[in-house]
Amino acid sequence: MGMHRFYNRPADDQQPDILLIGTITQDLIDTEPNGESAWESDQYLNRGYRIGGTVSFAAVTALRLGRKPTIITRAAATTDFSELSPEIDLRILPSPTTTTFVNVYTEEGRTQYTYAQSAPIHAADIADELRSPSLVLLGPLVDDVMPDVAALFDTNVLVGAVPQGWMRCWDETGRVYSKRWTNETEILPHLDVLILSQEDIDYDLSRLELPFHHVPLVVMTEYRAGSTIFRREKDKTTTQIKIPPRPANEVDPTGAGDVFAAAFLLCLQETADPIHAARFANVTASFSVEKVGTSGIPSRAAVLTYMEKFPLSPEDVIQNSAYNPQWRV
Repeated sequence: MGMHRFYNRPADDQQPDILLIGTITQDLIDTEPNGESAWESDQYLNRGYRIGGTVSFAAVTALRLGRKPTIITRAAATTDFSELSPEIDLRILPSPTTTTFVNVYTEEGRTQYTYAQSAPIHAADIADELRSPSLVLLGPLVDDVMPDVAALFDTNVLVGAVPQGWMRCWDETGRVYSKRWTNETEILPHLDVLILSQEDIDYDLSRLELPFHHVPLVVMTEYRAGSTIFRREKDKTTTQIKIPPRPANEVDPTGAGDVFAAAFLLCLQETADPIHAARFANVTASFSVEKVGTSGIPSRAAVLTYMEKFPLSPEDVIQNSAYNPQWRV
């Protein structure tokens, strides 16, 4: 798909501003996953949880940055969404269960467990009046956004995706593992931006060859090392642009990638400048990890104040037009 004419699109009160599609999760807290016993019992349901998932972090980010988010999700009727702001336009489709995760952080990184999965979201679930927003973020978590959703939107809509939910599988204990993205050829041609992490591709850049072919902008987050833009040029080559991080005092990294994705897409839609958008997103996400949950997600003023105080110089941006697909990161 070529880059659409979506930049600085006039507001339309009859259409959503930012449309976020994916399941909201129950992220369990104060719990230790214990293999089959946790999977086979209902004890985890009695433990505390907070709302999580790509679309919930992205919605809070959009609000803090001055935009108006709409979420389309699936969840059980008993799920408590009261911690989400009433300013979020929340459209809940029925599901017998709500996707449930445990995130365990160690020095080696994050281990995830999923103990329930919601029903998937299909194109037919998206009402006609929601199909022309300023931008769309697809945020699957457990293969819960079907490929036909990506093809729904008008050509002047910026369509981005965080594909982690299409690249996950889990065993009988609920432990989550990375897998190959098997339906990517059905989705990639409909995207303008793909945002993923090094972990999503097991640090193997060769797995991005098909995204590079189909998607004009691929952005890879690199935890504490910032992010890298892979931009497809008119001659079909791929330019690699490294954007440095803002140092952070990390307290809770959960959702940082989702915060980054929302900040990048809305800034890109506003400015048409992917380098500026990546810097903006790096700074926004770095603030978000300094407090628990969504409480650290900053205001637009805080982000812009930091960027003005610490401007990005040309020497800070590392650009390499000779991308080699055999590199590993």
